Amino acid sequence: MEKVDIKSMTLPKLEDFCTGQGLAKFRAGQIFQWIHQKQANSFEQMTNLPADLRKKLDQTCEIPGISIRRKLVSQIDGTIKYLYEFSDGETVESVLMQYEHGYSLCISTQVGCRMGCRFCASTLMGLERSLTPAEMLNEVYMAGKDSGQKISSIVLMGIGEPLDNFDNVMDFLSIISCPQGVNIGMRNISLSTCGLVPMIYKLAERHLGLTLSVSLHAPTDEMRSSMMPVNDVYPVEQLIRACRDYQQETGRRVSFEYSMVNGVNDSPQTARRLAQLIKGMGAHVNLIP
Repeated sequence: MEKVDIKSMTLPKLEDFCTGQGLAKFRAGQIFQWIHQKQANSFEQMTNLPADLRKKLDQTCEIPGISIRRKLVSQIDGTIKYLYEFSDGETVESVLMQYEHGYSLCISTQVGCRMGCRFCASTLMGLERSLTPAEMLNEVYMAGKDSGQKISSIVLMGIGEPLDNFDNVMDFLSIISCPQGVNIGMRNISLSTCGLVPMIYKLAERHLGLTLSVSLHAPTDEMRSSMMPVNDVYPVEQLIRACRDYQQETGRRVSFEYSMVNGVNDSPQTARRLAQLIKGMGAHVNLIP
């Protein structure tokens, strides 16, 4: 019998699971705290649960783990790049960065990516699979444990397109921001997308309070389509309209990522087009040389 991934359950889902197993609802809170606040990796560690319950959970459920295959530390600023390996042998990367406000972790949401952006190495082999909430959580938990640092902010900007793994990412956000867990507030979380317009509207409906970061990189369809195939499906005008609607719906400023490619999208004329495109939004533009 395949075991249930209990680490991927939000607190409400865990409560439903426990009551469905004939357990008292409060047991879900106890289990949730052990897994996410105390980061237990076995049911035997959950000493305030009855022994027979721990045995039953061990037989029917699993707490997925993660391992570090490779770790690189920058001699310049101490930035740490992790190559993580999951139980099926697939790997992803996370990057831990130190800022004045604390430590920020950039995590992956998929193994590979199917968006096909020309400038991104993550998409070269296509999409292998999406990550579960537990696997994304493990990127955070392991980085904190290995570095000995408290992670105060998270950026979903590693391998994969977060909005292409929408449901799992939403559960991850629910768990990581839960007060009974590590309690990283939504205002300390950024989610990056290449511009999946329907999912931007779906995200807006949730009013999460996170920062939406959009990989724009060009102000015209011709220019952007040459760099990002997704623009053929959701062109610039449609994307910007979605960003404006997102901002109006959530009251949150949108951030635009703009990689300046020499001789392609970095001319003064292009800059003026960009300014006109987002005029009136009060958006943040991150120019990346």
